[in-house]
Amino acid sequence: MWNRIVAWHTGWEEEQIRLLEDPGYAESLPPGLRRRMADKVARMSPVEREQLRAFGAAYRGRAGYVVTGKLLLLLTALGCALHLVFPSDALLGQVLLANGIGLLAAFAFMIAYFNYRRMVGKGLRITLILVLCAMLGSLIGAGLGAHEKGISLSMAMETRWLKALLMGAGAGLLFAVPMAVVGALRNQQFQALTAKLELDAERHRAARELSEARLRLLHAQIEPHFLFNTLGAVQQLAEQGAPRAAELTANLIAFLRASLAEMRSERVTLAADFALVEAYLQVMSARLGSRLHYRLALPNALGAASVPSMMLLTLVENAIKHGIEPALRGGSIHVSARRDGERLRLSVHDSGAGMADLPGAGQGLENVRNRLQLMYAGQATLSVQDGAGGGVLAEIVLPCAGGEDAA
Repeated sequence: MWNRIVAWHTGWEEEQIRLLEDPGYAESLPPGLRRRMADKVARMSPVEREQLRAFGAAYRGRAGYVVTGKLLLLLTALGCALHLVFPSDALLGQVLLANGIGLLAAFAFMIAYFNYRRMVGKGLRITLILVLCAMLGSLIGAGLGAHEKGISLSMAMETRWLKALLMGAGAGLLFAVPMAVVGALRNQQFQALTAKLELDAERHRAARELSEARLRLLHAQIEPHFLFNTLGAVQQLAEQGAPRAAELTANLIAFLRASLAEMRSERVTLAADFALVEAYLQVMSARLGSRLHYRLALPNALGAASVPSMMLLTLVENAIKHGIEPALRGGSIHVSARRDGERLRLSVHDSGAGMADLPGAGQGLENVRNRLQLMYAGQATLSVQDGAGGGVLAEIVLPCAGGEDAA
């Protein structure tokens, strides 16, 4: 029998926890008392459900039995103390009375603690109901006590009704006032918590909108930066009457076609980013001729990885502008991508003039750093350092997302 009771109680606790985590679970319960109680829980606010879920999870199973046992021991001790203060032959009755009142008080305070929103504006009504119920219970108790002593009901009412009513009113107020105070304090706490959550949500929304606006601004700065530099190269060759002007124009058209979609997208696949870089290097190769050599290395498994658009292109353009063009003999550029644990490394290594002739970070690199900070909140970095064997190595390290190796 006891095992069946424990099994039922365990199942009921699990059902309540699931209901608090998923209010929609109430619809799957059969009609009846359980369904009506579940509907009331489902109508609670998310904050109330989370508080009740945390309480239920903390005192479920053995922990709940231990707390209940301690409470019963405490109430039994209070009943014994009451017997010492007011000696009588009814020790068991005083112990049972102490336990009954104590358990009822604990249940009432739990109702006030977790149903405080339903008590808002109903304090007087709840107080009157409690007082009337307590007075009625006191009258019934007085009548039963008189009957046990052989006193007629009419005589008992003549001598004890006023005392019973006063005791009942006092007991009702003893419950009602603390419940009202607990409910008011809990509702005040709920209002403050709700206001804080709304303020935090508004701050997050404002911060997100600011970040998006800053990203759009940085992206808008990048687009004309590449276009103007490339068109300037075409203009220079045309003015010189170079035979490579037509080839450069054709490569520029291919580059613009590849870059149109990427310029309007915040994130692209790594394969698309490498295709854009290759189109740009073809443009610059037509311009610089034998002074520029390049090599791209992209593993097939990383082609679908998601990366911020045009960042890699910024590093390549920076390598040409500050590394290859200032060097009399030009140089080579090696663009590569590789997986490093849960990180993705995008590297641009040039064999050009080196760090000594690099006049600061430049707007392009600063934009890359700002975009990485906004998009990854400190989880991505850009480093620029002397390359092995000369030149400069620029490297972006960011979380790997998308693609076969990013899973």
